[in-house]
Amino acid sequence: MSDGDMQPSLKLRLPATSANLGPGFDAAAVALDFYLEIEAEAAESFSIDATGRNAERCGEVQDNLILEGYKRLLRRERREIVPLHLKMNNGIPLGMGCGSSAAGRLAAVALADHFGQLNWTSAQILEEAVVMEGHPDNVAACWMGGFVVAACEGPTVHSVCVAPPQDWRAIVVLPADPLPTSKARAVLPPTYPSADVVVNIQSVSLLGLAFANARADLLRVAMRDRIHQPYRASICPLLQPLLVLAGSYGIIGAALSGAGPSVLAVVENQARVEEASAAIRRALGANLEAELAVSRFGVEGGDIYLKQAPRSVALER
Repeated sequence: MSDGDMQPSLKLRLPATSANLGPGFDAAAVALDFYLEIEAEAAESFSIDATGRNAERCGEVQDNLILEGYKRLLRRERREIVPLHLKMNNGIPLGMGCGSSAAGRLAAVALADHFGQLNWTSAQILEEAVVMEGHPDNVAACWMGGFVVAACEGPTVHSVCVAPPQDWRAIVVLPADPLPTSKARAVLPPTYPSADVVVNIQSVSLLGLAFANARADLLRVAMRDRIHQPYRASICPLLQPLLVLAGSYGIIGAALSGAGPSVLAVVENQARVEEASAAIRRALGANLEAELAVSRFGVEGGDIYLKQAPRSVALER
């Protein structure tokens, strides 16, 4: 790429997500208000200045999820691989079920689209990232924001989002050690009893309406799951002690966050966060080390803008 063809710097801001939300396995997710932030510019060689969570790992150029996805996509599209310098501030813990891989893959596709001059639509960026990730829920929530339900029809992603209730808060309970998604997937059975499937259909049908209509009274039942959480409980030790808190101490619902090992507790409002946090710490006791990250539910999804441009790039939602 000649100096005259050099693309302006690109800035990305992509939210964390809590996917597989309750009964919404590979279907429902919600955005959270902590972020992966990247400023990228063309350079002579690949380099990363990383700050925030897991900064050492994020700053590694070799086998980097974002850079590998970026280069692989440009090769496929037969475009020049433009070396990049990334300034990265990561607020999403890695391997904790908070959507770090979805944010990373969306970043890879957005960077390839920009520096490879692919001129893709927002829908194309989303669909390419879903192909990389293998399921649509966390990617769609990261890209669109809010509470999202998504389904795939071949390569096409159908998704719809609603703004979560403004009063609700999230407490993400993060254990000390991460859990690879591959390990969390490996414990799932190939088939399920029909009674368990029916319970999940009933619950997930309530889930979207509970978020759309701010029905805190429905959320405990709407977040029941028999498809993935019972099988992952043995490798996600925070789950069982915290599920039983739903319906008390201001906690209106609880579920694994993503594939785990973190647990998401939904709290009725900010005034009850302290009470809910104290109940969570009591339930965990001295034997289970965990960090409690309090968050609002994110209304905005992925934000992309050119550093040299006067305004943000409009995303087609």
